[in-house]
Amino acid sequence: MFDRALYPEICEDIGDGILPSQAIKAMVATGQVSATPDVSDSQIQPASIDLRLGREAYRVQASFLPGHETTLLTKVHELLDGTIDLTAQTPALLEPGVVYIIPLLERLRLPGDVQGIANPKSTTGRLDIFTRLITEHGDQFDRVPKGYRGLLYAEVSSRTFPVRVRSGMALNQLRFVGGNATNILDPIRDGDLKALSVREPLVYDAEGHPTSNRVGDGIQLTVDLEGENATDIVAYKAKENPRAIELDRIGHYDVADYWDAIPRPRSGNIILAKGGFYLLASKAKVSVPLSHAAEMVAHESSMGEFRVHYAGFFDPGFGYGARKGDIPGTKAVLEVRAYEVPILLEDDDVVGRLHYYPMAAVPNVAYGPSIGSSYQQQGLALSKQFKRRDARRESAATMNQALATA
Repeated sequence: MFDRALYPEICEDIGDGILPSQAIKAMVATGQVSATPDVSDSQIQPASIDLRLGREAYRVQASFLPGHETTLLTKVHELLDGTIDLTAQTPALLEPGVVYIIPLLERLRLPGDVQGIANPKSTTGRLDIFTRLITEHGDQFDRVPKGYRGLLYAEVSSRTFPVRVRSGMALNQLRFVGGNATNILDPIRDGDLKALSVREPLVYDAEGHPTSNRVGDGIQLTVDLEGENATDIVAYKAKENPRAIELDRIGHYDVADYWDAIPRPRSGNIILAKGGFYLLASKAKVSVPLSHAAEMVAHESSMGEFRVHYAGFFDPGFGYGARKGDIPGTKAVLEVRAYEVPILLEDDDVVGRLHYYPMAAVPNVAYGPSIGSSYQQQGLALSKQFKRRDARRESAATMNQALATA
């Protein structure tokens, strides 16, 4: 996976599976991951590395995959509508509904037994920014083949909000999977997952008690439309045509300028408007032990034109902490869009599954505030660009408004 002679103290405990933070640092040190400016320690998460935007963005007419017969930049120039400087003093504007191809600062020189899987960062998903990784001559989004050597690119399309970005920002992250077993990318299933849940509680109920009711082929996740109190906000719906959001402004924007808050419905259900983008929370709290990482997937294709959770990767330590017993689970925030028709969503409807994957070794850092993680012990949390709300005041105001217009 990397030069074992140089890093015997790291390699000794590394097996097959998702590579932990210490292995990623070794990959950076040996040049298997490199960049200009250099990769910083702050980019390295427990089981992934943040990928930074490069110096310019290409506005193109359509999404595409380059395939084996052409380079990516050749295809970009065939579809090019314009070039945007990401190094200017004023952050560059990315317009909603427009596709941009952005070369990334990081480049790879992977060993023959290591491959990569990418996904948007949590903040990216909560802002409805659709982001996918592309490699040279690649025929799959968000996949880096074993032994890949070359540059990386991001396809970026903001679906709802105009956003402003600059070079060096991270919209997506990459995890590395080491090993040659045919099932190395498969999640752990049924009996093995249940056995793990006995050793390490994976799901907690509203009272904070471990439960195995949702454990089977993954963890079954349902939507919470009740909240803990009658006045709770249970969802947010993105407003149309808001002002642009600068992604490096943290805790800056007023929630009401960008989101409609939806209080607990008396009927126990809400109707998702066609094309609307919503944030909701899971009913149960979930935990990802340090020996594993997790990924959220749609419950099943028969759910129809309904997408949940664009940013589906959960690092080791999410809802868990640095050691067993630190945190009794954390709610998952669900990013939901109804496409072709309005959809009725009822409390406790199943909307997704959480699949667990083995780590190649326990990472030397865990997801949480100590490494700058923004969403540990979250409830229904908006992205970090928005001011933290006074939950009780906002809930009461929203409920009063709903009653007045009923």
